[in-house]
Amino acid sequence: GYFAGYISQNADGTATHGLLVAPKTGGESSGLKWKTSRTDTSGTSSTYDGAANTANMSNTAHPAANFCATLSLGGYTDWYLPAPFEMLIAYRAFKPDSTNNDTGHGANTYAVPQVSAYGLTDPGQTSFTDFQSGGSEAFAVDSYWVSREVSTNDAQRIRFDNGVPDQSGKNSGLYVRAFRKFAV
Repeated sequence: GYFAGYISQNADGTATHGLLVAPKTGGESSGLKWKTSRTDTSGTSSTYDGAANTANMSNTAHPAANFCATLSLGGYTDWYLPAPFEMLIAYRAFKPDSTNNDTGHGANTYAVPQVSAYGLTDPGQTSFTDFQSGGSEAFAVDSYWVSREVSTNDAQRIRFDNGVPDQSGKNSGLYVRAFRKFAV
C-alpha cells in the first residue's frame, strides 16, 4: 500500500497509527453499495476507526466493506473500509486535481499533525504523479464510501472533487478504496 499519513485515535496530536491506501489495481472498486438494504447497522459510528466499523459489517449485505475485508493484497488480509477522518487524511495526501476545496470542511483533530478547515487551494493537487488525475494510483474525482453510518437510510461518503464529507443512500453505487493501518 501507499503511506497516506498518521492518525491519532485519541485526537491528541500523538500518532497511534500509520495509514496505508491499497493499490488501485485490486484495492479499488466502483459501483458498490454501502448496504443492500436501508436498515440500521450497529457498530458503525466511529469517525476515526474504519477497522472497527468494518468488523461490524464485513458480510455480503455490506458490499463496500465486504470488498475491503475479503481482500488479500500484497501479502496482507487486514484491509478495511476507512472511517471519515482516515479518508480525509488520504484526501489531503492524494488529492487528484486542482479543483477548489469547500472551505467549510476539512478540519481533522485525528490527523497528525491536526489540521484546520480547507483553504480554497489548500490542500492542493498531490505532487505524486501516480496519484494525480489519470495516474495509475489516482483516486477518481468522485465520491468514495467510508464506513460510518449516518442514519437508517444513509451512510457517509467523502467527495474527492472538493473534500466534502456528506451522505448518500446506502444502496447507491459508489467508489471504494481499501485501507490498512499499522500501530506506531
